[in-house]
Amino acid sequence: MDSKKSIKSKIIAHLDGDLSQDELNGLFIWISKSKENARFYAEIKDLWEASVSDASQFAETEKEWEKFEARVKKQKRHNPANLFISPKIVQRIAAILIVAVLIGSLIIRLIPEKPTYFTAIAPKGSISQMILPDSTIVYLNAGSEIKYAIGKNLRQREVSLNGEAFFEVAKMKAKPFIVHTSSYDVRVLGTKFNVKAYNLDSKIETTLLEGSIMATSSGSFAMAENVTLKPGEQLIFDKENNKILVKKVDTELFTSWKDNKLIFIKMSFDELVVLLERKYGVDIEVEDKDILAYHYSGTIKNETVLELLDIIKHTLPIRYEIEGQTINILKK
Repeated sequence: MDSKKSIKSKIIAHLDGDLSQDELNGLFIWISKSKENARFYAEIKDLWEASVSDASQFAETEKEWEKFEARVKKQKRHNPANLFISPKIVQRIAAILIVAVLIGSLIIRLIPEKPTYFTAIAPKGSISQMILPDSTIVYLNAGSEIKYAIGKNLRQREVSLNGEAFFEVAKMKAKPFIVHTSSYDVRVLGTKFNVKAYNLDSKIETTLLEGSIMATSSGSFAMAENVTLKPGEQLIFDKENNKILVKKVDTELFTSWKDNKLIFIKMSFDELVVLLERKYGVDIEVEDKDILAYHYSGTIKNETVLELLDIIKHTLPIRYEIEGQTINILKK
């Protein structure tokens, strides 16, 4: 892969599913070598997803990419503190970096005999996607951290989560998959589910889409009995009073974040501020605490934080001011 032109062709072939395993391994190694390589991959992938499904159309995407790049550069010049810039590109780069470093390292080295521990982090303002050695797919939400081990002699697959993650667990009957949170463990053989377990939050939520999962006691909390969830159910654990609630939910409300989409149904402004700080990587200060009691319903996808606040201020009696990297929310 000597030139960017040939690299582009390989990236598009990969996205179209036309690369051999050897070529795919070579591409991942190239991506993992530098942030610039990962950024270049992310840019091409964005264009491909937006307008291209056939490598033969790539000549058209060159023009589109030039326009896109010029628009982003113009945004950066005119928007203070980068608050106006959509988080989409940041999310793509973070996701590709984590996946590339992981896969690149696994290609270069054999899986070790003794357990080797890894930590993956999605900083505030980013959403990361990664593939574990067992082919389990993990989406890591902003401000989250996951720890896991790889090794030949592990009897079960275990991860420790601080934050929020969506799991598509690969089925391995001989090796159950366990998610450790600060309060309880989630055990599964193969399924799709979401766990929201930020250490600083007062509640832990586990939402099941497909299959079956079981919440069990952990080292820090003893449950009266194990709780098994069915698809469409959510387990909520209140850390302040150690109470557990299981209820039916619309799972899209709790999993759409992995597709860079957020749905709010009568969310308190207090909760909304925490969510926006994580999603956009900004600091938000609320001058009048009465504002925190407001509630908001709506949907956002690719809006920047300021675009979203402009929408909210037409619904709620608020205004905002920017000081450096901080957004101050005030009453109108």
